[in-house]
Amino acid sequence: QHLDDDTVSGSNWITENNVQHSLSQTTRTTRRPYCGYKQEILSKREQAEQASLLAAIQWPKPPDGKIAFVQSTDPARSDFVVVKPSGFFKVGDQLEVLVRVKDFQGKPKQYGGDYLQVRIHSPLLKAGATGRVVDCHNGLYKVFFTLLWPGEVKVSVSLVHPSEAIQVLLRLREERPDRVYFKSTFKSGRYSETTECNICLPGDLPVCNFTDLYTGEPWFCYKPRKLSCASRISHAKGGYQKGLLTKEESLFFQSDVNIKRPILSSGPDSVIVKPKAFTDSSSMDRAEDPTVSPSGYYYEDQWRSRTHWIHHFNSTDDITRCLEGKVIHLFGDSTIRQWFEYLTAFVPDLVEFNLGSPKNVGPFMSVDLKHNILLKFRCHGPPIRFSTVFSSELRYVANELNGIVGGRNTVIAITIWSHFSTFPVEVYIRRLRTIRRSIIQLLDRSPNTLIVIRTANVQALGPEVSLFNSDWYSLQLDSVMRKMFSGIAVHFVDAWEMSLAHYLPHNLHPKEVIIRNQIDVFLSYVCPLQT
Repeated sequence: QHLDDDTVSGSNWITENNVQHSLSQTTRTTRRPYCGYKQEILSKREQAEQASLLAAIQWPKPPDGKIAFVQSTDPARSDFVVVKPSGFFKVGDQLEVLVRVKDFQGKPKQYGGDYLQVRIHSPLLKAGATGRVVDCHNGLYKVFFTLLWPGEVKVSVSLVHPSEAIQVLLRLREERPDRVYFKSTFKSGRYSETTECNICLPGDLPVCNFTDLYTGEPWFCYKPRKLSCASRISHAKGGYQKGLLTKEESLFFQSDVNIKRPILSSGPDSVIVKPKAFTDSSSMDRAEDPTVSPSGYYYEDQWRSRTHWIHHFNSTDDITRCLEGKVIHLFGDSTIRQWFEYLTAFVPDLVEFNLGSPKNVGPFMSVDLKHNILLKFRCHGPPIRFSTVFSSELRYVANELNGIVGGRNTVIAITIWSHFSTFPVEVYIRRLRTIRRSIIQLLDRSPNTLIVIRTANVQALGPEVSLFNSDWYSLQLDSVMRKMFSGIAVHFVDAWEMSLAHYLPHNLHPKEVIIRNQIDVFLSYVCPLQT
């Protein structure tokens, strides 16, 4: 299935100048392959899926040629209007908003591709929901909201990045996947060496091939001068590359100018929504569809899903009763480690067992002996920007899943997104493919196992963070994830909407009120209300 470094595959070979030649008549992209010495061979079916996933996240491009900063999108000169602001609205109706973007000279733009985030909210009710943006490709954007609660409902629109900045993010994703780099320490006796590592390493230096034997996930480190590859003891993030942008490009990434700036309304920015005449509870179809938009809304700071009932676990007893006799495995990055921390802190009988793991890295384990609850957290495999993970603890989620028996007392929650934002999307698709394969096998042998996937979430962005972790990168990966896992018996915690619909400032690690709501959604899958 995967090749060694020095193997040349019959259907695909790379010449010195990295030109890709396709010998078989398969449809392959003419793009320079991401890794010269690491060509992934896909089955026809995998190839078709990958092509359709990449097609689905294609982003509209500005016209060819360089666009001067003054001709890029200026949120301060752009505006929006509520269509029929004084119309009669009741709960369940659609609200339409028209956004008109202009450049810094006040000229209406003639093309689309700006990344907007939109929400409706009623601050006094602590209510909020996201909307759906439709790019008309001519400088106009239609925004649709479903009105989900009565009262005065306000519209907010913000420009996350102008279309010109998105083109820069696209270029970085393809050309500079090394912009976050990693390192490993190799040790023998008292002697140690540290070298750079990544999914792909440039140059002709000898490398250690740490490609995983089971999943085929590629990982390489430059070979230490004196030590063997087998002496690797740890993995850590190396750093972030500087000087990625030209002077002109950096103008598209200015905090107080065009990164997450509000676009204001040129007229009324709110509507009055009347209650529905009668409450029709049956209209809530309980079929879970990760593409329902919006998937839920906040009301009085509590998340209400539109696809299933959510029970609010307000007391520690509620949580203890729900988790009694269960083993809960949390896999992923720091955003699901927050679940581990929240549950361990909130449930008095759930006590962390000190495994001697590095702080913030893990693996971690909490135990409630009285109620027979075991809660575990483990980070996903590389690429992961954690400081110092021991080699022996550096494991891939797919392999961990293969080692779980499963059953009705096994609960698994996974999140994997943030650490993939600096790589081409194919890298992420490959990772999800192996995880999905393990999930399907696990559900096949133990159909009662509960598997939950926590989506990505939005975060605070500045000129630096945007180049590595922009919400736009997260959105692209999240769209791929939702498509790849639809139609499988997994459940979703929509952390994306839950972070975007809330009034708190965006944060890579959402504050406790948002985490509490995520946990409510999660536990409502574990212990559904008997209706």
